[in-house]
Amino acid sequence: MNPYSMRLINVKALLEREELIKTREQVGCRAKVLEFCDDEVTKYAILSHRWIGQEVEHDEIVGLAKMHKEKRDEIRQRDGYRKILDSCKQAKKDGYEWLWVDTCCIDKRSSAELSEAINSMYRWYENAQVCYAYLHDVLDSSFPVTWNNERYPNGWPEWFSRGWTLQEMIAPSNVQFFNKKWQAIGDKRTLAGTLEEITGVPEHILTDGLSGDRPCIAQIMSWAANRTTTRVEDRAYSLMGLLDVNMPMLYGEGKKAFHRLQLEVIRMLNDQSIFAWSWDGEGVRTGNILADDPSAFRCCSKMKLMDPDIFLKSIPSWLLPEAELPSTEDDRLGTFPITNRGIQIWLFLLPIDGADSVFRAWLPCHSSSWRPPVTINLCLRESNYYRCAELDPYPEGILQFRQVYLRYQDTSHHNAAFEIDDSAITENGFICSSAYPAKFIVNTFILTSTDPLCVKFYSNDETGHCFAVGFGQFFGKHWIHVESALPFAWGSLCEEDARKEYNNMLAKTPEHARSMDKARSEAPVCIMRTRLDQLTLRTCVVGKSSRDNGVKLEVFWDPGFGYVSDEWTGFNVDVGGIFPGLHITSVSALTYYCS
Repeated sequence: MNPYSMRLINVKALLEREELIKTREQVGCRAKVLEFCDDEVTKYAILSHRWIGQEVEHDEIVGLAKMHKEKRDEIRQRDGYRKILDSCKQAKKDGYEWLWVDTCCIDKRSSAELSEAINSMYRWYENAQVCYAYLHDVLDSSFPVTWNNERYPNGWPEWFSRGWTLQEMIAPSNVQFFNKKWQAIGDKRTLAGTLEEITGVPEHILTDGLSGDRPCIAQIMSWAANRTTTRVEDRAYSLMGLLDVNMPMLYGEGKKAFHRLQLEVIRMLNDQSIFAWSWDGEGVRTGNILADDPSAFRCCSKMKLMDPDIFLKSIPSWLLPEAELPSTEDDRLGTFPITNRGIQIWLFLLPIDGADSVFRAWLPCHSSSWRPPVTINLCLRESNYYRCAELDPYPEGILQFRQVYLRYQDTSHHNAAFEIDDSAITENGFICSSAYPAKFIVNTFILTSTDPLCVKFYSNDETGHCFAVGFGQFFGKHWIHVESALPFAWGSLCEEDARKEYNNMLAKTPEHARSMDKARSEAPVCIMRTRLDQLTLRTCVVGKSSRDNGVKLEVFWDPGFGYVSDEWTGFNVDVGGIFPGLHITSVSALTYYCS
């Protein structure tokens, strides 16, 4: 294939061959139904459809005349063949000699041809004279204009939920919609308003394309947020044309394909909205700066880039003195090269209250013209910055314009399992009546990169004691923190108080993880004592494996106010030798042994 060459169906040849087969006449085996043409000069029609059932591939459509009758008839009975045949009939009716259909016009046995075709796909749809959008599940003679979850699983015809059909809708200037019976039911321009409602793609993009007022990267990504593909890699590959990038296909790489796509975009464009995924806090995970999937951009449907001058003027003077503002012509605002250490970029950072390694970063984009710039949270770890969960605590201090390295390489994340035994404190009048998030009220749970923390609240109505225990994980390091100086009375605890305490602990995750990691690196058993007025809370953690933790909570009276360090102490105990088959019920005995 040359740079401007695509394999097209010869409409006349295919229809004539089909007629000869139907009338049982001799079919010329040398009749060419597929030929290479220059897509820049050839006038052709193109098909957009949802793959269903058994489609017809390149070698089958080419070799149909040479096959035994049984095999040939089997192929001709397929819905995929009928779809090609009906497309050819429509193309002939519209006066087109050539037609492209992805199922049979690409020889997928050649990985090189498949890669080249996928990289050329957007251009092929853009250069087509007409695109036939075949909606196989629409039975009515009119286009569906209202959401209907009784007829369609996703409320709309399946064509609107697929990844590849997004570019197939946007790229061609002329898209004609057909129902299951190949009856025309509308075109893209007249249906633009309805299509915007269904797909989220602005009406002006549907009518004028991407060549004019091009949206920011985050908004384009948002159009694919609710779409799916059969192969996870195609979530990225189906967006290459819309983002005007090219890259090789590596099926088998999984979500890394979407990471590669973002890096290619960063190499080409100065568009920091690519870092604004999940800016609303939904589904943020601690880790590299790149999103794992287009669904993370669901909240970016109205995102727009800000003019540098407007962006700088939007920064309150009390956060950053005017004398320290960079110039709009400063190269630092417009470049962020990719290095082996990370993405080197200048950002405005504001420290989070009470945390020494968590910051709020300001990006030159906003979700509407009347809203301030979007912010995301970053955490500092080993001189690199990572994306971390959104927090409620207000930033404090002075906004800093700082050069940082945003880590884009994947980090190893191991889920952390906690098995808690709090029977010893419940026997002494304490109860656990609340947890944040609420789903972790149980005593056995697993934390992930998107659910990195659980805070449990304990109280004793008779003594008035209350405390909170946070169970967290941070880059594979498990940690526990006890907070006894709560800023509220136990009886007044509400969801807002619980969320505030959750956010306070989350903001200090790096510090809590470092504190416990030091003790855990020296011994398999860690114990911490916490002062609760005349009580001492003893927390014992046993690492049953690299990912499993047994936790025992106990309280005892300490009227002598003995010294309590509030720090973790490691005990180098041969757990397996002293307590064979250690499980949570034997942790209590272990705490006394280590005391």
